Amino acid sequence: MATDYSKLIDKETWAFIERTNSYYPPDTVDYTVAQQRAIYDRMCREFFAGYPQGVTAETSAIAEEDHDIPIRLYLNETPDDAALVLYYHGGGFILGGLESHDDVCAELCKRTGYEVVSVDYRLAPEHLHPAAFDDALAAFEWAIATDRRNILLCGDSAGGNLAAGVSHATRGHKRRPVGQVLIYPGLGGDHTKGSYVAHAEAPMLTVRDMIFYKDVRTGGADVSDDITYAPLKDANFANLPPTVIVSAECDPLSSDGQAYCERIAADGGRAAWFNEKGLVHGYLRARHTVGRARTSFTRIVEAVKVLGQGDWIY
Repeated sequence: MATDYSKLIDKETWAFIERTNSYYPPDTVDYTVAQQRAIYDRMCREFFAGYPQGVTAETSAIAEEDHDIPIRLYLNETPDDAALVLYYHGGGFILGGLESHDDVCAELCKRTGYEVVSVDYRLAPEHLHPAAFDDALAAFEWAIATDRRNILLCGDSAGGNLAAGVSHATRGHKRRPVGQVLIYPGLGGDHTKGSYVAHAEAPMLTVRDMIFYKDVRTGGADVSDDITYAPLKDANFANLPPTVIVSAECDPLSSDGQAYCERIAADGGRAAWFNEKGLVHGYLRARHTVGRARTSFTRIVEAVKVLGQGDWIY
């Protein structure tokens, strides 16, 4: 039975969906990757909210052996030096970069006081999995080598996947992430049940879209049991950093957040999951126009602030 989104989604959110679709039509997934990037970049420019007063940014790069990883550092004029936030952007592993989430990172910096570093990891299909994960991990290793503050991981959608992948990969490190905040992440959950079925045709993201992104990310290879690709496939969820997952109710990925939270808790860790009522994938761009998204962004800011200080209130 099809989900009745007319009852779940409010008028403000529908207006956001319609505005998004006017820039990024639902059939964009059928275009070439180059065309999709051009459409996505234009949409991000249309939603750009500017920088809050007192925030400045500087673009730099992390030098790897065979390539550079571009980064953008956001600084607050009244900084809180408790933590540095590594932010991994969304975009299905094929879209986005330093510009797509520029204002989100600037606002996160302003409202937490923390320095935020946006990581421009390599994209598919030019760079197949595990290139994006390798860059995400390299950014964390750069951060712990150059900074004495707590390092907190944050990311949305594909970026949430990368943040979780780094958290799993660094459990044996002397210095580990102090926490992770995952925003509507895709974590490699079971596509045959839960939100994958109930919200297979959700506005903003469908299961068909997800299959497309998966195939482009992997080049069609089967890497479904690789925990750097699908963190939910890990057999051990002990010793992960304190984790806050914020999902959208009307999103095929929402069950991933629930499953991930339950797995961490079952292995004795700290995890909290919030499934935001009536919201859709990509709602960060609605944080200034949709009340529910505004409330959720405040929840995200609070989670980053609290975990960055090494605290837990959940």
